[in-house]
Amino acid sequence: MRILVTGGAGFIGSALVRYLVSEVGATVLNLDKLTYAGNLASLAPIEGANNYSFVQADICDYAKVAQIIADFKPDHIMHLAAESHVDRSITGAKDFVETNVMGTFSMLEGARHYWLSLTGEAKANFRFLHVSTDEVYGSLGETGLFEEVTPYDPSSPYSASKAASDHLAKAWHRTYGMPVVVSNCSNNYGPYHFPEKLIPLNIINAMQGKPLPVYGDGSNIRDWLYVEDHARALHLICSQGRLGETYNVGGRNERKNIDVVRRICAILDELRPANAPHDKLITFVTDRPGHDHRYAIDATKLETELGWKARENFDTGIRKTVEWYLENEHWWGPLRGEYTGERLGVLKA
Repeated sequence: MRILVTGGAGFIGSALVRYLVSEVGATVLNLDKLTYAGNLASLAPIEGANNYSFVQADICDYAKVAQIIADFKPDHIMHLAAESHVDRSITGAKDFVETNVMGTFSMLEGARHYWLSLTGEAKANFRFLHVSTDEVYGSLGETGLFEEVTPYDPSSPYSASKAASDHLAKAWHRTYGMPVVVSNCSNNYGPYHFPEKLIPLNIINAMQGKPLPVYGDGSNIRDWLYVEDHARALHLICSQGRLGETYNVGGRNERKNIDVVRRICAILDELRPANAPHDKLITFVTDRPGHDHRYAIDATKLETELGWKARENFDTGIRKTVEWYLENEHWWGPLRGEYTGERLGVLKA
């Protein structure tokens, strides 16, 4: 099996590439632009594998994309490359529209022309997986779950750009008959996560004795999915999912943001007691503009059709994550030179 993964040096992408190379045994080509969030150090465990290779390219460069696809001759394309941080989209929406919308268009067209060149079994077995987010659905109230049929209602430039790319992927299936499957996931966490997101930011800040910023009153709720569970799900969806369908991937682990940060503090109190209590560092900051209140995924379709089930609950997954950051400063330390933990997405007059 030959699989082209876009965005394979990012957080979720690198977890997927490590899984495909090490556990599935697929031959993987990782296509990544290497923006601030792309880090080849996240692929160090498989760097010398003979079934792994890397090419640096921008998915918006159609000619380059088409050539890479034609040369590699993939059986599957798993498209994860995207600008993905809500805060950055608030003050830099252009990059999100270009990469997430036009870049996805470029990937779909490159894949379509390649697919049309195939014959027989190769054409029948080809798949294009478009990987997206639950943020396209907007915000939930106190009850209910996002289902695959939930109407789209994006709140941020990021989620709007991902919603647009989802619609393109579905349209390429309906109009051209291209073998496309779409996935929408809840919030991921785990090792190798760029330290601007809630969990890695607060782990590292707590380790360094810096303030732990929590938006608003910390009551916003997210459904947390351990990234290695997500990687397994993506492989299943791509290889066994029904064409033209959407599959939601969630961990069934709803937590308030403030409770997530307090749990991180409690684990660090245990593992690094010299600096306890870490929750004294919690600082409430002005809320994010358009901040969705609650996300929660119903993963029943994925669980019943494809037999997937998350292996980690939040308590086991967050402990593994904190322990990983404690043991791997060689990975995240250099990133603090690029991003020091400053507030992002602040609107200025």
